[in-house]
Amino acid sequence: MQVLGDDSSGEVEPVLVGAADRLWVTVGADHTDRRVESYGIAVSKQMCAKPIGRTAWRFEEVEPHWDRLMLRSFIQEGGKRVLYQEGPLANIRTPRELIAGWQDGNERLPMGTAMFCGTMGAIGAIRPSSRFEMEIDDPVLGRQITHAYDVKTLPVVA
Repeated sequence: MQVLGDDSSGEVEPVLVGAADRLWVTVGADHTDRRVESYGIAVSKQMCAKPIGRTAWRFEEVEPHWDRLMLRSFIQEGGKRVLYQEGPLANIRTPRELIAGWQDGNERLPMGTAMFCGTMGAIGAIRPSSRFEMEIDDPVLGRQITHAYDVKTLPVVA
């Protein structure tokens, strides 16, 4: 992914995707320009691509144990893979609550809509990295969805 300047970073989130017949769950990165975020959150979110996993789970398979799903992300620091975020989905709002809040009480996500669902705090300071790796782990069904991307920083030209 290309970003403008050195001030962006990723944060892992579960992502819901609405389909005609069901709701799907995958993992995604809400990559954000942190400098722009200091004066315009909406604009900062629009400055960067939002990579998501290439596979997904049926929401109904994980809804009964949603709170036990784990999110993790890793960055590159000093040539090493470093844990950047980690926590159970019990720490964020439930998907049905998020959808209902956005859809005026309707708990169905419209077909073709992707909804990022929130994140965990960074371990240490929020910081940029040349690589961002993310995963959602289902300890009950013994599976993971992982995705990663490299970050290429473009110079800010005045």
